[in-house]
Amino acid sequence: MSRTVTVGLDGSPESRAAAEWAAREAKLRGLPLKLVNVWAPAPDPIAQAPLLGGETHQHWTEPSELERIWREAAVGLRLRHPGVEVTVEQLHGQAVEVLPGLAKESELLVLGSRGLSGIGGFLVGSVGLAVVAHSERPVVLVRAGEQAADEHVMDPSGIPSAATPYRPVVLGLDTDSPADAVTEFAFDAATRRKTALRVVRAWNPPPSITYGLPPGAVPNARLAERDAAALTPLLRPWRQKFPDVEIVQESRVGKGADHLVDASRDASLVVVGRRIRRSPFGAHIGPVTHAVLHHAGTPVAVVPHD
Repeated sequence: MSRTVTVGLDGSPESRAAAEWAAREAKLRGLPLKLVNVWAPAPDPIAQAPLLGGETHQHWTEPSELERIWREAAVGLRLRHPGVEVTVEQLHGQAVEVLPGLAKESELLVLGSRGLSGIGGFLVGSVGLAVVAHSERPVVLVRAGEQAADEHVMDPSGIPSAATPYRPVVLGLDTDSPADAVTEFAFDAATRRKTALRVVRAWNPPPSITYGLPPGAVPNARLAERDAAALTPLLRPWRQKFPDVEIVQESRVGKGADHLVDASRDASLVVVGRRIRRSPFGAHIGPVTHAVLHHAGTPVAVVPHD
């Protein structure tokens, strides 16, 4: 495996934001950055669609223009992120088939999380979800408009700044079947950012206890305390492996996706897992990860595991 941070770049705002995030991550990891464009001729229904503007047609039909875009992007990234080695590569084929293979050869694959408007947005979104579903390496999705300052706490005067400490990394932990790959990725991310790791575990009390209670009522505070205590032995070996990481444990009643999306508002990165299923049919992401990808307000890392 070639140790690179790889990012898909097509000239769209979300892919440019992804490239900037990937350059910052490459610097944190001390790795080179590879910009990749996957080009395919426009399918006839897309090429003839009257709702698509000139920029969208150009995205599919003019590889020379795309080459100019990502070569200029590479120059800008080298200027803005000195010390990061940046390479470019253009590949032909269907992105949903090419990108998972690129991920397998990389330390990390980074994609923009929202595509073009209208019909194109639906297609690009579908490709991104399919890549996440079939990749066997971590994939990070970055929304259009993401700025470096968004990942940091406000400065003392309340102004966004990339010079202040990072916001915490958030880990969605499945205590029923914890995956070492997911947990280690989150601890490593927190270590590199010199920030805290916020471990979020969602649970629901047994139906026999909640029967007849109003929605949202917590029947017994001791149940919540007991569930929170269950996190401690799971995290003990990770505390020993990453002694410099401050851990904030949170055990909350309700849906895991809701709590992770809420936690993302004050996070630099959200880390969730995806169980690898090697069936060639369908997308296998999981409902919690799927919801977090659609609604989190910060970059989301999806880490596959067995």
